[in-house]
Amino acid sequence: MKSELNVFVTGASSGFGAAIARRFIDEGHRVIATGRRTERLAELAAACGERLLPLTLDVRDHAAVEAAVAGLPAPFAAVDVLVNNAGLALGLKPADQADMADWEQMVDTNIKGLLYVTRALTPGMVERGRGHVINLGSVAGEWPYPGGNVYGGTKAFVRQFSLNLRADLVGRGVRVSNIEPGMAETEFSLVRYHGDAEKAKAVYAGTQPLTAEDIADTVYWIATRPAHVNINTISLMPECQAFSSFAVKRQS
Repeated sequence: MKSELNVFVTGASSGFGAAIARRFIDEGHRVIATGRRTERLAELAAACGERLLPLTLDVRDHAAVEAAVAGLPAPFAAVDVLVNNAGLALGLKPADQADMADWEQMVDTNIKGLLYVTRALTPGMVERGRGHVINLGSVAGEWPYPGGNVYGGTKAFVRQFSLNLRADLVGRGVRVSNIEPGMAETEFSLVRYHGDAEKAKAVYAGTQPLTAEDIADTVYWIATRPAHVNINTISLMPECQAFSSFAVKRQS
C-alpha cells in the first residue's frame, strides 16, 4: 500500500461519506469529497484543511462525473481508493403502492451513479497497476423486508456487481470490496421518510445502532490491508439487530 493515498468518496456531504473522509484525512491521506450539497462540503473542507478537495457532484449525471474525474488537479488525479458511498432509500410502501419517482431515483443513484464513477476511475487504476474500489451495499441486498423492494434490489445489484468487478480485475492490482451495513443512525431514515424527523427518530428508538464512524473505521481497515489481501464482503449489524424472520400472513 502507498504510504499516502488519494481517496475519492461519493456522498461525502453527510453520514458515512463525511465520516469516511474525515477518517482518511486524520490518518494523513488526501480526499476528494464529492456530494450535491456545496455548503456541507465547504464545512467539511474547512474542518479538514487543504488535504481535502470538495467537489460538488451529482453522481447521476454521467457527463458531470466524467468531467469531474478528468479535471482533478494533479495532486489528487491518481485515485488510489474509490469509495462508492452515495446512495439512498426512499419510501416504505409496498410495491403496488410505491412512488415510481422514488424507484427511479434509487436506481439512478444507487446503481447508475455507482457505475458512472466506477467506470470513470477504474481505467486509471488498471493502468497504474494499483487501486481499490470499495462499494457501500447493505444487508438489504441479501435479506428482504416489507417495503424494501427497489432499495433492496439496488443493493443486491451492488453485491453482485462487486463480485463481477472483482472477477474482471483479478490479477491486475485493483482490489474490490463490498460493505453491507445494517441499522445505522445517519440521515438515512430522514431521507427515506422525505424529511419527517419524527418518523426517522422512531426507527432508532430503544436501540444502539451503528454509527457513521463505525462504517468509516471498517472502510479504513479494508483499504489499509496489505496489497495482496482482498476483503471481498463485510456484513455488519449492531448487536441489537439480527436477520428478518419469515413473513407469515395469517387469516383472522
